[in-house]
Amino acid sequence: MVDQKHDRDGAGGGRATVARIYDYLLGGKQNFPADREAARQLLQVVPDAANVALSNRLFLRRVVRVLAEAGITQFLDLGSGIPTQGNVHEIAQAINPATRVLYVDIDPVAVVASNEILMGSPGCRAIEGDFTRPTQILSALDDSDLATVIDLDQPTALLYCSVLQQVPDEQIDAVIAPIRDRLAPGSAMVISHLSTTVTEAYGATGVAKAKNVYRTQAATEIIPRTSDQLTALFGDLTLLPPGLVPLTHWRAELSEPDPYAIAGTSSPMLGGVATR
Repeated sequence: MVDQKHDRDGAGGGRATVARIYDYLLGGKQNFPADREAARQLLQVVPDAANVALSNRLFLRRVVRVLAEAGITQFLDLGSGIPTQGNVHEIAQAINPATRVLYVDIDPVAVVASNEILMGSPGCRAIEGDFTRPTQILSALDDSDLATVIDLDQPTALLYCSVLQQVPDEQIDAVIAPIRDRLAPGSAMVISHLSTTVTEAYGATGVAKAKNVYRTQAATEIIPRTSDQLTALFGDLTLLPPGLVPLTHWRAELSEPDPYAIAGTSSPMLGGVATR
């Protein structure tokens, strides 16, 4: 997960970032006092916020497993945050050690931490980049040694996990289309995203308070979307079964139990995988 705005002085008590709030909710250690305070404020209004984060991470793991087993050996994770235990490279390389992974995040702290974690993982790198500027990412892939990690002329898994909810409606198509439309046959695109059903789960007041935490603490707007809005983002790609569904229901048998499945409820996030 990545925020579009960040404070390079976060370690000195500056602004929180979405990437490090997410890390804290997952029990990670790559976060600072501002991130922990923001997370505590979020948990006050959304007590199961940590379950939302864990459910998203379990979905990511299942998706990577399915795509790696299908033969995809390149993964481009945009807005990746910090690759904590059980992230893309670990899952994919356990299936095929030749798999290559490029993590892209706007938070320089997340990138430094990522590259430290990736030491000893051949074919894997993390770079600083803004996923909302796809032409810059494409230029980097075309014009640098990153082409040895990700070659978009070959089947690639493009991951947007819990990041697109930070993009305004008027920008969303321009953010996704350039890279989505470059994907070669045999590629896949993955989206997990906060659904408008979140209002049913937490009420309009609770959602407004949670949005305010991200707005005031991390300078980030959060925009839930409907199933129809999210389906449209896949363009001409074909959704894999079971389609765009609550994360709880996307091939749940492939990982440890989702916290919402244990509780007998549905995740407030939707997820889907589509292929070309």
